[in-house]
Amino acid sequence: MRRLVIATAFAALAVTGALAQGDPVDQREALFKEWGRATRPVGDMLKGDAAFDLAKVQAALDLYVKNAKVLPGLFPPGATGNAQPAVWSRNDEFKALFAKFEQDATAARAAITDEASFKANFPGVVRTCGTCHETFRVKK
Repeated sequence: MRRLVIATAFAALAVTGALAQGDPVDQREALFKEWGRATRPVGDMLKGDAAFDLAKVQAALDLYVKNAKVLPGLFPPGATGNAQPAVWSRNDEFKALFAKFEQDATAARAAITDEASFKANFPGVVRTCGTCHETFRVKK
């Protein structure tokens, strides 16, 4: 029984490691979807369709910062997915947008303390998303 438990634990670790080293397109798409789930309620707040919730805004901004550090590394050459060839031909510009997004999200996280500061600061953060989508994402 003890050997079975140990073998199962090692098998679980091996599977976890394999998933962590999975397809970079799948990994980045999962992170972008995570951003989308965090952004939807915040977007509703921005439009006035939902009550302002500072905790949700802060959580979204924290997630933006976290994922912006990881995402540029999930675009190895040849892993196209929804990425345009410009990702690689203009890679410095592409990576700079992630750095700007991270900086904007960090600054907004410090500046947003209430609904007024949210409405003043959050649009600038998501504007960088739009810039990247327009330049580097395949339009569907």
